[in-house]
Amino acid sequence: MVSISRAERVSAAFVRITDTLVADYDMLELLHALVESSVELLDASAAGLLLADPHGHLQVVASTSERSQLVEILQLRAGNGPCVECYQTGRIVVVEDIETMGGKWPEFRTAALSQGFRSVQAVPMRVRGTTIGAMGLFGDNPGALTQEDSSIGQALADVATISILQERTIRESALVNEQLQSALNSRVLIEQAKGVIAHTAGVDMEEAFKRLRSHARSNNRSLPETATAVINGVLRL
Repeated sequence: MVSISRAERVSAAFVRITDTLVADYDMLELLHALVESSVELLDASAAGLLLADPHGHLQVVASTSERSQLVEILQLRAGNGPCVECYQTGRIVVVEDIETMGGKWPEFRTAALSQGFRSVQAVPMRVRGTTIGAMGLFGDNPGALTQEDSSIGQALADVATISILQERTIRESALVNEQLQSALNSRVLIEQAKGVIAHTAGVDMEEAFKRLRSHARSNNRSLPETATAVINGVLRL
């Protein structure tokens, strides 16, 4: 059997995630690829991922085990915990020993210990000043990730974040283009209606538009709707 070096596995993980930058993809599949790759590559027993919805409310969207999913859900219910703080601050949060962490997040501590976790590192899903979520890397033993593992985990999260933000930008751009095309189409209708009014009423184009606009406003109808009625002969101005 050919052994694969860690560097090759890290490279393969980045390829797996960056493939989404150049092809259609399912966002949920991307997020599961992120948590699975993180556990495979790093010194973590499980991972869970919180992502903010358009209103800024965190949701559990991916996990590698029922254990990590439960802990993430309980963090959200409590409104606090390492992953919640990581999202709020945009900074890595490390708890080397959950058992001796004190009383900062009692609900998280109880939940994590009940699932057999002894350590956690929360990594922000961020690019520049934008933070969209946080990934929790849970360990069954006390201790922090090495600097190398921490850097790899953050890099994987950053690449996934770029993919998500790109998808959102594309979707928003598509919406803008759709709205622009709709406006252009409406303008064509309005110009056609002005021509009809000018011809049938014997007025100039400026007066035709005034009549069109006035009728639309007084009847609480849109200009394109009113223009369509004029063009179809349903309305005479």
